[in-house]
Amino acid sequence: MWDRHDILNRVADRLLALALLLTVLGGIHTLVQSPLFGLQQVQLHGVITRVTREQVAEIIRRDLRGNLVTIDLGSTRAAFEKLPWVRSVVVRRHWPGLLEVTLEEHVALARWGDAALVNTHGEVFQASDEAELPVFSGPADAAKEIAIRYQDFRRALAPIGKHLVRVSVSSRRAWQIRLDGGTEVELGREEMEARLARFVSVYERTITPLNRRIEHVDLRYPNGFAVRIPELRGGEPQRRKGKGKV
Repeated sequence: MWDRHDILNRVADRLLALALLLTVLGGIHTLVQSPLFGLQQVQLHGVITRVTREQVAEIIRRDLRGNLVTIDLGSTRAAFEKLPWVRSVVVRRHWPGLLEVTLEEHVALARWGDAALVNTHGEVFQASDEAELPVFSGPADAAKEIAIRYQDFRRALAPIGKHLVRVSVSSRRAWQIRLDGGTEVELGREEMEARLARFVSVYERTITPLNRRIEHVDLRYPNGFAVRIPELRGGEPQRRKGKGKV
């Protein structure tokens, strides 16, 4: 073989290519480990009111490993997503040493029963909030629908100055709301917005003159609604026509 110059030349070329490759890889490894690419700063973006400096510092200390080249962006994103009030996270590298973290926090819209919260997107999440919030209840998959209905019901009640404290939907999709003051309103399973709008349109002519606390209102009648007044417990519910006539 030693007198086969063509073979020796090929072997030499391959050894030279391998040596160059190893040199390049070594240079890349040295460059990657260079302080030039060290993680110098973590910068937060977004409207941040719930995530604390202490939580961010703990993630940086515990979960961020390596430099700007070797850091795992997926693991970093997952670490921030574990924070109770974080809805979404975007992580980007900016050379030479900046890691940019953009957070979107949950905005609490209501409580989901006694166990969780619902955000403005109708998503259920686990967090603690001392604010006074309405309560949603219903099947596990109904949170988004309830959030949408809540906004519709809230706007419908605005002309009479009433506020929602609870919105419930049964497994058969029958809707019920509770107003501030404790009045329970049965909306039924269909035409909920139309029934509520009819009630609001005659409220000042039918409910206000009673000057009594209304315990329960049933809007599931075709031409009006029925009210239950605690002082009259034991008697028949008071029927009111949709156009305000007794």
